[in-house]
Amino acid sequence: MTKSIIITGGGRGIGKATAEAFLKAGWKVGLVGRNAEALAAVAATHENALAMPCDVSDEASVVDAFGKAAAQWGHLDVLFNNAGVSLASSTVDEIDVAAWRNLIDINITGSFICAKVAFGLMRAQDPQGGRIINNGSVSAYVPRYGSAAYTTSKHAITGLTRSVSLDGRAYNIACGQIDIGNALTDMAVAMTKGVPQADGSMAVEPVMDVSNVASSVLHMASLPLDANVQFMTVMASAMPYIGRG
Repeated sequence: MTKSIIITGGGRGIGKATAEAFLKAGWKVGLVGRNAEALAAVAATHENALAMPCDVSDEASVVDAFGKAAAQWGHLDVLFNNAGVSLASSTVDEIDVAAWRNLIDINITGSFICAKVAFGLMRAQDPQGGRIINNGSVSAYVPRYGSAAYTTSKHAITGLTRSVSLDGRAYNIACGQIDIGNALTDMAVAMTKGVPQADGSMAVEPVMDVSNVASSVLHMASLPLDANVQFMTVMASAMPYIGRG
């Protein structure tokens, strides 16, 4: 039986690279995101891809999209909870409250809604079970300068991961988290030009190809449900993380 996965934020960056890796591996892939054109562009060249334009912070939209995918496939094996946004580097006193609320709504509430809906589908289906993989960040452990909103959201994702992992035991639902550092996507191009450091300086940081993230998620998703990668960190080897600051 062909396995299936829903990937949020599937139209660009890590989501797009991961979707393409799963499609190449023969999976059925549901692509969720707000940019319908970007999703359609990924789906257009893959028979097993299903574009599902959707705002992850809108529960009704998520219920509709996830339900249609599960009904078409007959079974949902994995959710990659990947959608998220960040803000420009600034100290906490300079963060706009509206921008904070938007980030929290997408990064935390959106991840919660997607986990909630996927969990419900996995609990109700036959055979029961599935896997949820949350996209955390190295910021879930060590903050980057000027990242109060983003770092807060990723700490929350770790709490969500731990709680869903525990809640899922009775229903054969595994939950793990991948924490990513300096994968070269459009959002990370700035790292190749210079980003703020803890000492106030600007410095270019090492990056890694995003395909390393995609292959890591594929590994996590491919495990049998009696095994789980609870937390994985995949990062550019020489980035300022170990001993950051």
